Amino acid sequence: MGGRPLLNRRLDGHGTTIFAEMSALALATGAINLGQGFPDTDGPEEVREAAVRALRDGRGNQYPPGPGVPELRAAVADHQRRFYDLRFDPDTEVLVTAGATEAIAASMLALLEPGDEVIAFEPFYDSYAACIAMAGGVRVPLTLRAPGFRPDLDALRDAITPRTRLLLLNTPHNPTGMVLTRDEATAIARLAVERDLLVVTDEVYEHLVFDGEHVPLISLPGMRDRTVSISSSGKTFSFTGWKVGWVTASAALVAAVRTAKQYLTYVSAGPFQYAVAEALGLPDGYFTDFREDLRAKRDLLAGGLTEAGFEVYHPQGTYFVTTDVTPLGERDGFAFCRALPERCGVVAVPNAVFYDDPELGRSQVRFAFCKRPEVLTTATTRLRALAL
Repeated sequence: MGGRPLLNRRLDGHGTTIFAEMSALALATGAINLGQGFPDTDGPEEVREAAVRALRDGRGNQYPPGPGVPELRAAVADHQRRFYDLRFDPDTEVLVTAGATEAIAASMLALLEPGDEVIAFEPFYDSYAACIAMAGGVRVPLTLRAPGFRPDLDALRDAITPRTRLLLLNTPHNPTGMVLTRDEATAIARLAVERDLLVVTDEVYEHLVFDGEHVPLISLPGMRDRTVSISSSGKTFSFTGWKVGWVTASAALVAAVRTAKQYLTYVSAGPFQYAVAEALGLPDGYFTDFREDLRAKRDLLAGGLTEAGFEVYHPQGTYFVTTDVTPLGERDGFAFCRALPERCGVVAVPNAVFYDDPELGRSQVRFAFCKRPEVLTTATTRLRALAL
């Protein structure tokens, strides 16, 4: 091939994800995997049975409609009205995707021209960087700093240039657990209107807010026609393997994102779409119990990590705890995480992979608490050995 690299320059540095590496390490060592964010139990039985029923009834076994099955689009619109008093036309303003990851990729591919700048909270979920790169965009980080990980709104204003096209925001925020306050969200919305920016919001942890409230930016003044709101079923209903996500936005923005999406997967998860439609209609008690269950797990893991000697940054949302390993006499989160399975049989993820400048998160390590209480208890018992 004449010595030319096979991988194009836009994806240089976006090889095997840290999640694949650490999950493989968990399998190889038999360690408890608190690295990748997936539950170790399935979601509601009635939702699983709804998927089985759809399979048996032949619903979705062939190609579903490109925008998603009507039942799910209607259920998404009902969800937005029920929880946020937002009105969307299920026929023109809702799009079903292969999880939130495809929704983000399709949004970047549809809305960016090469060279457009995208401001994103840093540390950022690793797919953001890859999706911006595939679209030919330029990533501009807005760094969230410990211990509070609050966005610096003055720094955000200063980061906007004539080349800025879009804000890619995640609240509740993975990996830090930060949840935007209403005042912060309102200030960001005003800035987006003032500078005529598009906004793409990743809200997959919307039902996992332990402190504060979830404020969809699309609900704020001036944001209805400039915001692509993204969520998914995986985190809320604990069926991450189904990969059912969605976009809600104005008809014009949905049409743009759909144009890119149709050439990625075209359609996916046919029978599961019917099941997720039923899941979104579960009573309020499900969403409350789900949140409180995860709150208890957060407190269990955070307490154990504190006893083990970590500096713990208590998350307001999501199902991740960010820690600092410096009090343990460590400096390098990468080295710490790679050695941890052999040292005490636990897997975590180094936060440095979520930064453009890894030094900013060099000593930070993320643990997932979306596991059974007995698993978390065993993990924290093992981790306390680090303090001995």
